[in-house]
Amino acid sequence: MRFSLAFLFILALFFSSEVSAQKKSSIEARKSIVRSTAISENHKTLLAVMRATDLEELLDRSGPFTVFAPSDLAFENIIGKSVDDLMSPENKKELKALMTYHIVAGKLSASKILKAMSRGGGTATFMTVHGDDITVTMKGLDIILTDGQGNQATIVVADSNQRNGVIHEIDNVIQPREEIRS
Repeated sequence: MRFSLAFLFILALFFSSEVSAQKKSSIEARKSIVRSTAISENHKTLLAVMRATDLEELLDRSGPFTVFAPSDLAFENIIGKSVDDLMSPENKKELKALMTYHIVAGKLSASKILKAMSRGGGTATFMTVHGDDITVTMKGLDIILTDGQGNQATIVVADSNQRNGVIHEIDNVIQPREEIRS
C-alpha cells in the first residue's frame, strides 16, 4: 500500500512536470499519424522511412497504433549505420524491420504505459508490429524504452494524440533483436 501511494505520487509529479517541461510538439491531433508526421519539423526522416517501407498507407488509414517516433537527430545518431545506406532499395527489408519495431498495435498513452509498469512491478513489455518486445521502465521521471539489443531511448514528447493512434517522440532509434545491417 505504501509503495502504491508513493508510486501514484511520483506519477502525479511526473505528469505535472511533464506538461511544463515538455517542448511543444508540432504534431496535430486531428490528422492521421502520417499526416501529422508530415507537418512535424522534427520527423522528416521518419516520414521518408514510412514512405520507403510502404507503411505510409497503413499508418494513414488504419489503426489505432502507437508510434515511438525517433526525431531526425535520433536518426542521425544511429550507431554504425548510415540512414542513407538504410534507405537504399536493397535494404528495404531491414528498414521495414526497423520501422515496424517502433510501432505497437493499439493506443498506448503515457498513462497506460505507466499503469502497465505499475502492474509489472516497475517494468512493462509491449509487443511491436515487428514481433519483438520493447521493455519500458522509469528512470527518474523519464519513461525509458529498452530494445532487444539493450539500447535505450527516452520519450521526450509524450501523448501526441492522432485520430488513428498516438505518437511519442523518442531521442534514440531502437532496434529489434536481430542486427539491422547497413
